[in-house]
Amino acid sequence: MRELSLHILDLVQNAIEAGANKVRLDIVEDMSEMDTLLIRVIDNGQGMDDDTCQKVIDPFVTSRTTRRVGLGLPLIDMSTKRCAGYLTIVSTPGSGTVVEALYKHSHWDRPPLGNIVETVKSIIIAHPELNFSYSHTVEKNVFSMVTQELTEILGNISLTQPDVLIWLHEYLTQNIMNLYNSRNLYGGVQDENN
Repeated sequence: MRELSLHILDLVQNAIEAGANKVRLDIVEDMSEMDTLLIRVIDNGQGMDDDTCQKVIDPFVTSRTTRRVGLGLPLIDMSTKRCAGYLTIVSTPGSGTVVEALYKHSHWDRPPLGNIVETVKSIIIAHPELNFSYSHTVEKNVFSMVTQELTEILGNISLTQPDVLIWLHEYLTQNIMNLYNSRNLYGGVQDENN
């Protein structure tokens, strides 16, 4: 896949297909000390035993009935290894799954993160009933949002209502740009007096 955001969509879809109604996405970018990009998806789905956790990175093992090949996790595994990183899957039957994909941030083969604003919006639009948490860290700066909190504030107004989606797009865009601007990483000009 050309962008990591597509892997994220696949990981969240896997969680939902495993019966999760709560999914947390963490993105942690450490560009200075550790030089890493970590993507973590935590769900409360049905989970897997140790044997299944080992097998899911095999492209010819899938729980889907619509096809015999599952390429999502094998592709993530391959891309992390190509970029001096790793993929880990920790799961317990009945207790959910944690998938972590770590990349060397500066590795020249690392795919770009992609359009994370559209990725988060797509998850919310496709699964408005999902309790979805998103946290993004760039160095020490953190932005997070939880759909359950937004739903409580909105009351009877759906997150998929057009005006809400416009606001959500602007809210995500501004906060993610602020993460990068605070480090002068998004093309912003930093004041030398600060």
